[in-house]
Amino acid sequence: MYHGFKISSGVKALQYKYLLDELLRQLRAFYNNDGFVEVDPLPVKPNVRTEPVIGRYIYIVVDGIEYRVYYEEAGQGIPFLLQHTAGANNQEYRFMMNDPELTKDFRFIAHDLPYHGKSLPPENYPWWNNEYKLTLDFLLKFYDAFINALQLHRPAYMGCSMGGHLAADLAYYCPEKFRATVGIGAALATASEVTDDKANKMAENLKWRHDNPQVSNMEIATTNEAVVALKPYATQNTQREVGWDYGNAYPGIYAGDCYYYSFDHNLTGKAQDIDTTKCALYLLTGTYDPGTPPYTTQALADQVKGSKLTFMEGVGHYAMLEAYPTFKKYFMPIAEEIKTLK
Repeated sequence: MYHGFKISSGVKALQYKYLLDELLRQLRAFYNNDGFVEVDPLPVKPNVRTEPVIGRYIYIVVDGIEYRVYYEEAGQGIPFLLQHTAGANNQEYRFMMNDPELTKDFRFIAHDLPYHGKSLPPENYPWWNNEYKLTLDFLLKFYDAFINALQLHRPAYMGCSMGGHLAADLAYYCPEKFRATVGIGAALATASEVTDDKANKMAENLKWRHDNPQVSNMEIATTNEAVVALKPYATQNTQREVGWDYGNAYPGIYAGDCYYYSFDHNLTGKAQDIDTTKCALYLLTGTYDPGTPPYTTQALADQVKGSKLTFMEGVGHYAMLEAYPTFKKYFMPIAEEIKTLK
């Protein structure tokens, strides 16, 4: 006997996806015997307070195009760059940026890539006439320009999801620029062993799903909320915050980022050449990560001699946001090691 239901397929399914995701959320609450939770209770701190995070803009040039890049920083010591996920922004690292146990030793720098968050599209380029597509080539050039502009000497780097993939790419392509890279949810490739023809079809499907005028940004937002919703350490607050971050992206940005994440990143047959004596590579993956299942990160670690892999129990795709106290427990030993690197 079939137990289930079907709303529709295609665009209709995407348009009603919010209702399905909300149903999953409430089923989780019911299963956990905490009722139909609306808000997780948080302590209210009555006094007016400010955060030690400072935001700035810097102008950098990549391939002849000038970008006004927004970044926030907090702390002092070893420079540590923080890369957000596809279609999101630097607020994903707000807990780390406000953690005095870490900021006493590290100068955290969390930026918004061009077209993300507060980094507006360039003023000297007709971006609206061109399809946005994030590439590995752009990311490597961007980081080179960004590091030079801030005059950073061998910073550490950490990224999640597409930023996790980039941790491995940076260690492979430009190890001389970084003392260490940390990949949250990193893998050799997302779409491994995919033919060019199949990859093109997959790319079109991504564009249809995530850059479709018939489907609002709520589809992207609720998809990523749902990625968080069933994790043991996820709370209502962090689920909704993930969705909020994604819902603020301009149409087409998430789909364009997925080009790098799904296709342009591929270290198959290359990862074994990463030299961890030049740039240490740390890998963190949640046991509940559907985007990068643990076995995919294990495959990367197996190829890179000297890399250090840790699986985070009960944590999902957005570890540093969805379950910061748990994530911190796994990150602290890495932070201690990075403090010894030059």
